[in-house]
Amino acid sequence: MRNYLLSRVGQIALTLLVVSLLVFVLCQVLPGNLAQTILGPHATADQVAILNHKLGADQPLWTRYFSWLKGFVTGDWGQSQLLQEPVFALVMGRLGDSLLLAAVAFVTIVPISVIAGIAAGLKEAGPLDKFVSIGGVSLTVIPEFVSGVVLLSIFAIGLHWLPVTAVAPPGSSFGVRLEYLILPAIPLAFVLFGYIARMARAGTIDVVARPYYRTAILKGLPRRRIVVSHVARNALPPTVAVIAGQVTYLVGGLIVVEALFNYPGIGKLLLDSATGHDITVVQAATLTLGLIIMLANLLADVLFAVLVPRIRLGGSR
Repeated sequence: MRNYLLSRVGQIALTLLVVSLLVFVLCQVLPGNLAQTILGPHATADQVAILNHKLGADQPLWTRYFSWLKGFVTGDWGQSQLLQEPVFALVMGRLGDSLLLAAVAFVTIVPISVIAGIAAGLKEAGPLDKFVSIGGVSLTVIPEFVSGVVLLSIFAIGLHWLPVTAVAPPGSSFGVRLEYLILPAIPLAFVLFGYIARMARAGTIDVVARPYYRTAILKGLPRRRIVVSHVARNALPPTVAVIAGQVTYLVGGLIVVEALFNYPGIGKLLLDSATGHDITVVQAATLTLGLIIMLANLLADVLFAVLVPRIRLGGSR
């Protein structure tokens, strides 16, 4: 376990280094100019050149990259030229908003998915099983922007049950903020339902085929006790690892949902910064999201190894 963790940490560091280089190079070839964006379309060429020199944008590529990388490692993430705010505080603040939205989606859909998956597995090939399986696959392939637009049209514009925007008025209580996050959280929850419910169903079917399950039934144990003590206890560990691994999906889904609902999270920040050619923010936000994804994958691997003892990290199955 120790050697595996050390190896994965080294892989994470190397991957982040490669990602930072790729993102930096790609930002250089994007159309647009940061100084031109700041000064506006009516700025002269001399004014743009002076501001580019002030920002260090006229320095060689490698000089700018290593200068930025050194600052990122030491905690000096620089200043956003578009928003005129420290990048570290800006990224961490937006990340907190995105984590709140992701938490609402998780808390909403995880219990529903687990219960639906277990119920479907207990009645394999039955109507509920077919509904959960087909519904889960269908929800998984629907893009977030499609389900988001449909939900907006029905529940916000048509029925007026939920707010159109995801941003609560200033000074709102925590409960009101959660109410505004329900609608943008649902598109994220749709895809999570497909993965989690199917994993819980597969684990339940595996448990039902085991001798100890049939023995518990023959002993006349109460149905609830069998489900809780035998089915859930043995079927859920792999599902927990899958839930931890869904952070990778959430990162991609957040960018789409935040843009659709104009939610000020890190996904919206990354999109706006890329459009405005604010390379410092793009780099910092991308590496932060990449680090979260890789740590979530590492956590999923560790959880799977701990909860499913027959799997050994770094060794043979």
